[in-house]
Amino acid sequence: MIEILTTGAANCVQDLGRFGYLDAGVSRSGAMDAPALELANRLVGNDPNAAAIEVAIFPFRLRFDRAGLAAVTGADLPVTLGGIRYPSWWALPVSAGDILELGLPRRGARAYLAIAGGLIVPPVLGSASTDLKSRWGGLKGRGLRRGDRLEAGFAPAALGDLPAGFGLDPETIGRGAADIGEEVPIRVLPGAEYDVFDQAAVDALEAAAWQVSEDANRQGYRLSGPQLTLRQKLELHSHGIMPGTVQVPPSGQPIIQLAEANTCGGYPKIAHVIEADLWRLGQAPVGSRLRFARVDRRQAVAALRAQRVLIDRAAAFAALARKDAANPELLAALSRRDTNS
Repeated sequence: MIEILTTGAANCVQDLGRFGYLDAGVSRSGAMDAPALELANRLVGNDPNAAAIEVAIFPFRLRFDRAGLAAVTGADLPVTLGGIRYPSWWALPVSAGDILELGLPRRGARAYLAIAGGLIVPPVLGSASTDLKSRWGGLKGRGLRRGDRLEAGFAPAALGDLPAGFGLDPETIGRGAADIGEEVPIRVLPGAEYDVFDQAAVDALEAAAWQVSEDANRQGYRLSGPQLTLRQKLELHSHGIMPGTVQVPPSGQPIIQLAEANTCGGYPKIAHVIEADLWRLGQAPVGSRLRFARVDRRQAVAALRAQRVLIDRAAAFAALARKDAANPELLAALSRRDTNS
């Protein structure tokens, strides 16, 4: 078991999502930064879709009651285990009684904590993800509270000569500072109603720096910037939408649908964030600015394939590190940052 000591209502159990039920009005849910959750699981040897904890409110503290292996990925933030500082993107051997604390991010907005063996919660429609909007999945359909206890598999950690664990350099997996900084690059495809917007709106979509407003959560982000206007009045029936859909309500201020997106809506769609860049939105805190760039379908598919190559390469390195923990060359490839940073 693990015991939650300090948390916030937005911190919750997630996996990669609940797929196949959009036609029944069920949101996809899942991690806001899916690659980070997958790599946290890969670092500790879990299935990529194992249940983990998404942390969006800091500080976050928990206590382990058994020895095992944990990993923290996602935002660049201070990680403390048993009084010792570690970097993020690190696999940490834990002992019974250890307290793990995640501090306020220096860059990014969400961290992911995976434990070897995975968290054990009852699946809902095939997924462990918490849908906070619908109040199901995860731990009783809600965010984590102080005193909550979660069962974990606690597969043993066998790290040989690496008692300090091992980690990944974020830049080797496409996580440079510019990707989670104050101005975040976001690639988009034209939306179904793109051509219905006037030229000023089309130009502003890419020219403006769009600020993430305080009206931002797992359901979506409302952005602040120039008013986007249509060429003519348009009435639409409700239509299907997904994470990444950029809708424009009558206010002219766009809304990006995210992990707990509605499954249908009637606002015109000016753009759609490509799948490979959804994680950037998950790591964009309130107040940060987004810079959109239009791409075509070929570029969107290529970006997703490139992302998969980086994830699989990092996963292979992690598997080798656990298997051959005493290999100094491998450690150098994996652990490019000092554990005291």
